[in-house]
Amino acid sequence: MIDELTNELIRFISSFTSWESTVIRSGDLSVSEVHAMEILGQHGEMNMKNLAQKLGVTTGTTTVTVDRLEKKEYARRHMTQADRRVYLISLTEKGIEAFKEHHHFHRELTREILSCLTEEEAKQFDLILKKINSEIF
Repeated sequence: MIDELTNELIRFISSFTSWESTVIRSGDLSVSEVHAMEILGQHGEMNMKNLAQKLGVTTGTTTVTVDRLEKKEYARRHMTQADRRVYLISLTEKGIEAFKEHHHFHRELTREILSCLTEEEAKQFDLILKKINSEIF
């Protein structure tokens, strides 16, 4: 059972990564930049530390990603009024549009996945993913 499940997980992850790379390759963004934009698009502006935590990477790695997003005019940093040492990162209008476009692809993939599941299987799949995400990731 464990070997079979491992093989299916590897196959799924490989296929998903390939799909996402194909979607992203059509633009001027890297996978890490798109992931940062997904977090900012879903959760709104946040500081570097929170963004890094949600991405599961170091603040140094996140800083490089945000620098590239700023240079490409997808994101901006601005100081908070409460503490001028703290910068919040948010998407620009260009970033919001790119987020919406990429998020649309994710929603379409989700629809495609759901199309091969029964309603009961879809509910179980949702519960299983939530459990894995909360307990492992």
